[in-house]
Amino acid sequence: MGEPPELTQAVMDESETEAGKSENTQTQSPPARFNGMQLSTEELISKSIAPVKKEFLRPPPTSRSTTSDSKDDYANSEAPRSSGMIQEKKSKRQLKRERHEKLKSALNLCPSVARTGEISSCIYADKCRFSHDLEAYKSQRPADLEGECPFTYAQKPCPYGVTCRFYGTHKDATNENLDALKEGSEINMLKKDVQRLLWKNNMKFPKSNAVLKQLGVEGRGHTRVKDSEEEESIVPDGSHCSEDKGCEKYDSSDKHGASAVLPEEPLGSDDRRPLKKSKSDIDERNSSNDLNNGCHLTGTSVTVEGLVKDSTKDESPITNDQLPPETDASLKFHPRERKLIDFRGKLYLAPLTTVGNLPFRRVCKDFGADVTCGEMAMCTNLLEGQASEWALLRRHKSENLFGVQICGAYPDTVARAVELIDQECSLDFIDINMGCPIDMVVNKGAGSALLTKPLRMKNAIQAACASAEKPITVKVRTGYIEGRNRADSLISQIYEWGASAVTVHGRSRQQRYSKLADWEYINTCVKKAPASLQVLGNGDVFSYLDWNKHFSDCPELSSCMIARGALVKPWLFTEIKEQRHWDISSGERLDILKDYVRFGLEHWGSDSKGVETTRHFLLQWLSYTFRYIPVGLLEVVPQQINWRPPSYYCRNDLETLMASESAADWIRISEMLLGKVPLDFKFAPKHKSNAYDSAENG
Repeated sequence: MGEPPELTQAVMDESETEAGKSENTQTQSPPARFNGMQLSTEELISKSIAPVKKEFLRPPPTSRSTTSDSKDDYANSEAPRSSGMIQEKKSKRQLKRERHEKLKSALNLCPSVARTGEISSCIYADKCRFSHDLEAYKSQRPADLEGECPFTYAQKPCPYGVTCRFYGTHKDATNENLDALKEGSEINMLKKDVQRLLWKNNMKFPKSNAVLKQLGVEGRGHTRVKDSEEEESIVPDGSHCSEDKGCEKYDSSDKHGASAVLPEEPLGSDDRRPLKKSKSDIDERNSSNDLNNGCHLTGTSVTVEGLVKDSTKDESPITNDQLPPETDASLKFHPRERKLIDFRGKLYLAPLTTVGNLPFRRVCKDFGADVTCGEMAMCTNLLEGQASEWALLRRHKSENLFGVQICGAYPDTVARAVELIDQECSLDFIDINMGCPIDMVVNKGAGSALLTKPLRMKNAIQAACASAEKPITVKVRTGYIEGRNRADSLISQIYEWGASAVTVHGRSRQQRYSKLADWEYINTCVKKAPASLQVLGNGDVFSYLDWNKHFSDCPELSSCMIARGALVKPWLFTEIKEQRHWDISSGERLDILKDYVRFGLEHWGSDSKGVETTRHFLLQWLSYTFRYIPVGLLEVVPQQINWRPPSYYCRNDLETLMASESAADWIRISEMLLGKVPLDFKFAPKHKSNAYDSAENG
């Protein structure tokens, strides 16, 4: 967590800023040119080229791109181990063999032994799959990293013991259990008993099952839920939820076992496809017209408050297993009586896949973010009990206004996931993503695909709102196909279906990130929305001027969701609150990365595995931060998110390193904070969503 000695003076001494600048620019001080043409500042801006001051410009590479040159040079340098991006892919059999070899290695020390230093502390004894040879581990353990253990910094005992990469800084203290330590600062952990119930398909969903039955969309194709006959024949033995509400658990014979989740079938398959609600001729005609013309849904709808009441009219009454006594219609929350979240004027950090992890959210909270939301989690994975998916729901104690975002293709999966999350997690709201443009999500019928299926969208929102007491919010895009916007025609219906707030991303699914967000259309949606519905805008907020403009153009707008702008410069929240452009120094930016690394080691662990996990997510974040152009280098302030930067120098070596678009330079930054990368290290950015990238990226 410290810098190499040879870089310390060169990159951190701000007194040498001017000297470094003159050294970089004394040989060349070219005019403002782009592709050999001399352009004025106005012409550069019109072409979405960042107007960098002339004294900082340098000639662009003559042959290959800077990125390609840097990668190839680094691959042929004395440290080829950092160029893992070009390494040959290993087969599954080879990877499996390497995993088995690592398990047998003395470096794979048992966590209990590492924590306590006593072999007898492991409850599995000889059956443990980890090594118990403490002396062999000490003889082979990697050298300590520079800096202080993050748990010592937080005044907590380190749960990793001798395996901690900062073991030399540990103080004499009693080591505690890792889960117990994390429970103090992180919540929403997946409980083992709940996970086993999900694995064995022994979880019951009384609220959502009753709602789905009334909507006529109950089915068995997409969630592991037993038939009602099976549920009625089994007597519950207790509940894992507080006050015996909601989801229940029960014992079952092993005839079902830990069966795998049935995969979602193509739409052409009838045997596992959820049953649709029978519609009248009016419903069919209006639904068809809405899909083709983008008009409002005017057919008969099922209101959220009437779901339970109408269920009493069914010929077969709902049993206690389907609906607990507490959720009787007379006591059930009216959707407008829920504890709503006031988003008005609050700085909302958007849920960001991969990069919007808990350590990053902590960084943004320090800079003034008011509302945070976890990364998008898939409903099917949550219902399978996947620990990696449940980890996306974790919340830090500093996140005082927190929500989770889920994504599902069918009403049954969405409703059951919402009911489960509502009972098992501590949160303030649940957001349903109906705008995700990723192919893997859309091809399963989720995300933006729901914009083409308004009836399924309606059933999913209604079922979710009736299955949970927490407020339900929805995020959508303008539409699925460019030029055929649909959000404005659905905004009123989304409110009628029970949602408390809607976020409109000002791009279509087809557009991805190839153009700027359409804020005029977002304002149209805001004006068409009911007065009680909070509508948030999303897209290209990159300075306090952008924030101010959106509210001046549309005073009815509740708030703006900040996404990529926070990835490029997380201090954007401070700029908005203080109404200023922050010419942040390279040293201050390095301190932000140090905080992120410390938060990451505290979250993912300070052992070797935790260090490399932290490095991986740091590099993913650096694939965004390099796009920031320092304020002091620009002819026109502020920077716009779609500006392409020319080749330029910065004011010192560290600032120039941080502006590099080469992944090899990002790896060098990670080595300044986390030590040298392993011999088998490899990295490739997961997201390529530059605003000025081509449409297929994003």
